[in-house]
Amino acid sequence: MGMAHHKTDHRKSPEHGSPAKKAPDPFSLRGFLKTLGPGLITGAADDDPSGIGTYSQAGAQLGYDIGWTMLLTFPLMVAIQEISARIGRVTGKGIGGNVCEHYPAWVLNIIVALLFIANTINIAADLAAMGDALKLLIGGPGFLYVLVLGVVSVVAQIFLDYARYSAVLKWLTLSLFSYVAALAVTKVSWSEAIHGIAVPSVQWNSAFLTTLVAILGTTISPYLFFWQASQEAEDQRVDDRKQPLAEKHYGAKEEFRRIRADTMVGMAFSSLIALSIIITAAATLNATGTTDIETSAQAAEALRPIAGVFAEFVFALGIIGTGLLAVPVLAGSAAYAIGEGRKWTVGLARKPREAAAFYGVLALSAGIGILLNFTPISPISALYWSAVINGVLAVPVMVLLMIMVRRHDVMKRFTIDGPLYWLGWLSTVAMAVCVIAMGIGFFV
Repeated sequence: MGMAHHKTDHRKSPEHGSPAKKAPDPFSLRGFLKTLGPGLITGAADDDPSGIGTYSQAGAQLGYDIGWTMLLTFPLMVAIQEISARIGRVTGKGIGGNVCEHYPAWVLNIIVALLFIANTINIAADLAAMGDALKLLIGGPGFLYVLVLGVVSVVAQIFLDYARYSAVLKWLTLSLFSYVAALAVTKVSWSEAIHGIAVPSVQWNSAFLTTLVAILGTTISPYLFFWQASQEAEDQRVDDRKQPLAEKHYGAKEEFRRIRADTMVGMAFSSLIALSIIITAAATLNATGTTDIETSAQAAEALRPIAGVFAEFVFALGIIGTGLLAVPVLAGSAAYAIGEGRKWTVGLARKPREAAAFYGVLALSAGIGILLNFTPISPISALYWSAVINGVLAVPVMVLLMIMVRRHDVMKRFTIDGPLYWLGWLSTVAMAVCVIAMGIGFFV
């Protein structure tokens, strides 16, 4: 801290003792890319192997006509993720820490229990898809790959240096471009695809409504809120120049601009990849009558006879890459939520001995996810229940977030209003409608 004060004093004008004006830095693409972090990784993790399965299924069943949903979900994703990030940056705590401080203990306990269960099931399903994808590429035992990939994901989180680990996650986002490559080698009816994106088409039947609910539930997931908020708090903790904006408000405008740019890029990237998967599935699987796709690995395998070995290869490769990105985010978001709620020492930047309980939860979540693949439980049916739990959890968490951002005792001078606030509520209402529709579909 002393060094930071020394730096500030050194920049003062000798005549007046006031801070010298600094010329704005010219725009640099490399510099901009360096500012991307929590938002970009969150957006990429949204397209996890389970999500890839959902988008493949949507394209296979409904063709190009479902593409417009990506335009619908984009502003809703941006709003709720930016709100989550602002909470982390302003308060210096993740969502779990803020719920612990400002709400009754039973609210926190229910939220973290549901989050842990849903994330663990999701980890199991993602690892199953990764194992199947690797088996497609090189043959061999899929269960062994599940074990190896799961252990690698956990060990990297616990033992890699935080700065290096963050860089690894950023590089892993590039694996998602494999879906753009798969799209590039696919024969697409672009007039139909563009029409499907630009002109909303709604079918009033259970298959369409179920797919719509699945897409919204995939793009707006509770673990993403927790992860981005906690990562903003973590990035602030490891940077000696930064403090929570609630305590030191200088530079808030620049920080909020960075958060918005980071979130918009991350969610745009997520939506682009999802759209690429939908169009690829529509152009290949739907066009040939293959509509019974359940998993991302099945989608990759089904591409071979239609779009060729290369399309299958890059599709399968993307499943592994995004899984290596998503599993740590799923395990990490649960560990942050529980650790902050229990007021433990948390953070991926800390050594394992400094945050043993935090890393213990992270390892436990991933470990149970690995073990579920060695039980009679089907990862596909488990994923369905994970979606149900996520839907049930998302709405109350989003309502809490929207109330929290208007509380002066939480956000100080940085309470949120205007278009961002109302978009956040629109996202919450859309998710609530999804949950009601899912409940009706479950009981009918």
